[in-house]
Amino acid sequence: MSYSPDPGLGPDSAAVTASPAVHQPAASPVCPRHPDRVSYVRCQRCGQPVCPECMRSAAVGVQCVGCVKENHRAVAATRRNAIGARAIARPTVTFTVIGLCAAMFGLQMIVGSAWTARFAFWPAIGALEPWRFLTSAFLHSTGFMGHILFNMLAFWQCGNLLERVLGHARFATLCLVTALGGSVGYLLLAGGPTSAAWGTPVVGASGMVFGLFGALIPIMRKAGNSARQIWGLLAINAVLGFIVPGIAWQAHLGGLLVGMAMSWAYAHWISNRSGRDLRKIVAWAMPLGVVALLVVAAFLNYQLTGWLEVIRQLRSVTG
Repeated sequence: MSYSPDPGLGPDSAAVTASPAVHQPAASPVCPRHPDRVSYVRCQRCGQPVCPECMRSAAVGVQCVGCVKENHRAVAATRRNAIGARAIARPTVTFTVIGLCAAMFGLQMIVGSAWTARFAFWPAIGALEPWRFLTSAFLHSTGFMGHILFNMLAFWQCGNLLERVLGHARFATLCLVTALGGSVGYLLLAGGPTSAAWGTPVVGASGMVFGLFGALIPIMRKAGNSARQIWGLLAINAVLGFIVPGIAWQAHLGGLLVGMAMSWAYAHWISNRSGRDLRKIVAWAMPLGVVALLVVAAFLNYQLTGWLEVIRQLRSVTG
C-alpha cells in the first residue's frame, strides 16, 4: 500500500495541530450573599444557590432573602385604597392624640386652672404666644366631663377610618393643620378687640374633630360612598353651635374648611398615577401651603384689628 503526502504540508508549512481539549471540573455553586459558602440548594423563584442562613420557607420549597423582600414589596404595592395611599393596619396616631388629650386633661384636673390658662387660646394673647394656636386643641373643659368624652369618641370614630386610608404621616399632618385652622377660624370670626370673644379663652379638640368630619366627605365620595350621614351630623352640630352657649362655632367652621380642603387634595392628587414625585409634592407642599395661608390670615387679622382699635380710641378721644 502506497502513501501520498499532502502537497500542502511540508517543511515550510505553518500548519498547527490542535491540542486535545482539557476537561475542567465544574465550579461548586456558592451563595451570592456569602461567596465562601457552597450550596446545592436553589431558590424556587430565581434559581440561584442559597445557603442555610439566606433560606426562607415558601409555599413550595425555599426562597432567597432578595426574592422574599421583592415579594413583600409587590404585595404591599397592591394594598392601596381608593385614593392610592398604602393601607395602614393600626391607627397609631389616633391612639397618640387621644392619649395626649387624656394626659392633658389629667394635668388640668391635678394642677388646676393654672395649667389650662398656660396653654389655652384666646385672640388677645395669640400674637404674643403663638404656640397656643395648637396647644389649646389638646385641652378640654374640666367643668363638663362630656366635653372630652364626646370629642374623643368622635375623634376615634373618624380617626380610626381616616388614618387607615391616609397613612400615619398624612393623618398626623391633617390633625395638626386642622387644629391650627380651628384657632385661626376663631381668631378671624371672634369680632375684634371690642368683642367679648377676643378675651375669652377657648379649649377643646372640636376644631380638629370637625376637620376630620370635613376630611371624610371628599374621601367617601372618591371611594364611591355617600356622605349624607356626615352632612347631617354637621348640620345638627351647626345648629347646636348657635343654640347651646359656650360652643365656639368659629373654631368648628375653621377646622371643617381646612379639613375639607386638605382631604380633597389628598383624594384627587395622590390617586394620580403620573409618578411618585407628584405624591411627594402633595404630601409636603400642600400642608405647608395651608399652614402659611393660615399664618398670613392670622397676621393680617391682628394688623387690621390693631389699626381699627387705634382708630376707635382716636374717635373716642376726639369725641
